[in-house]
Amino acid sequence: MFWTARMSLTTRILGVNIVALTLLAGSLFYLDSYRNQLLDERSKLARSEALIIADALAETPRAERPPLLSRIGTEQQLRLRLYDARGHQIVDSFLLADPSFTFVDPAKDPWTQHAARAIDRGMDFVVGGATDAPRYVEAAIPTADAWPEVAEAQKLGEAVVKTRRAPDETPVFTAAAPVGERGETLLTTRNATDITQKVREARQTLAIIIGIALTFSILLSLFLARTIVLPLKSLVRAAVRVRLGRDREVVVPRLPERGDEIGLLARAFSDMTAALRERIDATESFAADVAHELKNPLASLRSAIETLGKVEDPALRKQLTEIAAHDVRRIDRLVTEISDASRIDAELSRTEFEPVDMIALVRAIAGERAERGADGGCTVALKLGKGRALVTGDAARLERVLLNLLDNAVSFSPPGSTITVQLHRAEGRVTVAVMDEGPGIPPDARGKVFERFHSVRPDTEDFGSHSGLGLAIARTIAQAHEGSLAAIDRPDGKPGACLLLDLPEAAK
Repeated sequence: MFWTARMSLTTRILGVNIVALTLLAGSLFYLDSYRNQLLDERSKLARSEALIIADALAETPRAERPPLLSRIGTEQQLRLRLYDARGHQIVDSFLLADPSFTFVDPAKDPWTQHAARAIDRGMDFVVGGATDAPRYVEAAIPTADAWPEVAEAQKLGEAVVKTRRAPDETPVFTAAAPVGERGETLLTTRNATDITQKVREARQTLAIIIGIALTFSILLSLFLARTIVLPLKSLVRAAVRVRLGRDREVVVPRLPERGDEIGLLARAFSDMTAALRERIDATESFAADVAHELKNPLASLRSAIETLGKVEDPALRKQLTEIAAHDVRRIDRLVTEISDASRIDAELSRTEFEPVDMIALVRAIAGERAERGADGGCTVALKLGKGRALVTGDAARLERVLLNLLDNAVSFSPPGSTITVQLHRAEGRVTVAVMDEGPGIPPDARGKVFERFHSVRPDTEDFGSHSGLGLAIARTIAQAHEGSLAAIDRPDGKPGACLLLDLPEAAK
């Protein structure tokens, strides 16, 4: 990653594929071992040929040796020479018949052969397989002194093989073997052009395969890079425009035709951008609502304070003081609720959820409210069932939801009425319904009651005693727990409001 950190994705894809093929191309170098194997086998063959022909000559009368050597040389494409004990040439098959092979003159070859030999030299240099074999040079005087293998064969009494290079760089094998007991020596010469040709053919075939594979690899790499890089670049451009905020209606490509990870990323990014826009809009709207809600009590407080200094009547001064104190409490309540509403999302995102028994929680809240007389003369009836109803969440926040729902029900319930809290479990969900016997919520207003600062209070309630954030906060907490909070008709058909909290049941 250190070396590729600054490379583009396209370069990385191409690099990975080309490196893999480069390793495959390294198999070209193993052709050197193939060539060495061919040379070794041909050297052994030259030794065997020399020994067989030498044994045949030892059993052949002198008069019959020339025709025998001529026939063998022609049929086997060999040059056969026989030397006596003093190194004088006795027989040369090339003088008895037309030469069975001739060395190629590189000066007369076409350019293709020159190119082939240049490639051979290049490969030998790269793989370190350049041969140290000496050049094959025909002796001006036909004696055995020009061929060290003849003297060595006589001295050792066995066949000796030497490898030389022809003018066209093809291998030449010379093998010397003693003949009979008279000190004669046979020298065979073969120009093995087929070895060079076989190595070139194998190298050419492998090079063609690698070339085709490399071409397809590059094309497939470019195709893969195009299908990955272009959508990512489109997403990057959209992200930059969203960050700069120059175009509020930036269209983030969703790539619906793609079912792969890029398509999933595009749709997730589009959804994230839409959620971000909604959050920004909500923040702006919330800021405007906060300013509006604070402006009214501040204006009232300012008016009361300014008037207080001009009034001498004690009763009127007392009334203005009470108004100012009420406005201060109202502002304090608003600031507290606004602060809680603004940080609730962040706090819930950091909270570790734990199993919470909703039945125990509802009972505890109802008992605590009854002890401190917070139900306004109403009776709270619990229909919770038996056992436990576990959800995964933050107990303190879920308690806040239930308290807000009960406070709302008490506000709209006439004295002496009953507030029913009913819990139900089914299909992996836990629902808590808080029902009152008040005027109820009209169907067209059931969505608005959860909006921030939306407050329709009873006529008997003091103005400003509620901020209009209670149900909005409760719904935010419910949604953070992957649940919902909605206003519905009472299941029993009686008049009044019913607020339904729906949460997923904890996994068992």
